[in-house]
Amino acid sequence: MEQSLNSIKVAILVADGFEQVEMTCPRKVLNQRGATTHVISPSKDIVKGWSHLDWGENHRVDVPLEMARAEYYDALLLPGGVMGLDALRINQKAVDFVRSFFIAGKPVAAICHGPQILIDADVVLGRTLTSYAAIRHDLENAGAIWVDQEVVTNNGLVTSRTTDDLSAFVSMMIREFNMEFHH
Repeated sequence: MEQSLNSIKVAILVADGFEQVEMTCPRKVLNQRGATTHVISPSKDIVKGWSHLDWGENHRVDVPLEMARAEYYDALLLPGGVMGLDALRINQKAVDFVRSFFIAGKPVAAICHGPQILIDADVVLGRTLTSYAAIRHDLENAGAIWVDQEVVTNNGLVTSRTTDDLSAFVSMMIREFNMEFHH
């Protein structure tokens, strides 16, 4: 049976240069399951995706980061993309937004370079997770236990390595978001 996510609200935090399919694919499934998803970005109106080796499409920003409140959301999705994550990591409001989901014990799903901002949010110490291989040492140096698996779940945090793992990532994200919502 397909898990319903009716009335769950999911924040999707991105900046220009996020890996497009890592946002659009999970968002489509979340929306199909009845979740409300909001693209949140430091950009006010439009955020530009990245599609493998070139710029992707423009996407509408639902809530500018300046106005976003973590307490409004039940879960957080962090797509990858080197450029987008670099921009978010140096934005204190973005880092604080991410940290607040962990403080509140809400589920977070991060794929590819997405887990990088978790270092800045100080939430990886002692957690088992995975990511794009290039940031393995960054995560380990911040105290994470890095494993090479398509998807890893640890206390409400779902992580995956690359777009090749999207199917497993989305399935586990749906499961975690649903479990958390029904507790």
